[in-house]
Amino acid sequence: MSNRPRVSEHNEHSLTYGKYVGGFLGSIFLTLCAYWIAVHGRGGLGMLEVSLAVLAVVQFILQMVLFLHIGEEHGPRWKLAAAGFMLGIILILVGGSVWIMNNLNTRMTPQQMNQYLRSQDNL
Repeated sequence: MSNRPRVSEHNEHSLTYGKYVGGFLGSIFLTLCAYWIAVHGRGGLGMLEVSLAVLAVVQFILQMVLFLHIGEEHGPRWKLAAAGFMLGIILILVGGSVWIMNNLNTRMTPQQMNQYLRSQDNL
């Protein structure tokens, strides 16, 4: 006789299929809401950006809790540390990309833009 647990036994920290399905449906709902706001959003550009950012943060938290089980572990919080590192890298990448695009936009003259657009039409 082996002391291995049977497949039918579950530990107390496992998520049920209902929570996985709820998380999946919640993620789809939040994605569709973000799409709807981006396509049909009324109001200023700042409000649109804030709404999309809030939906992104809510979806991030939903996926971290329901799919990656952040906050359920005992002992060292390696998953939480890895998630923090990942978030830092994402902020650096997104912030750097926005900074570069903004810098290029302010440094490009209208004549350079028109010349670039004309060169792209020949492709």
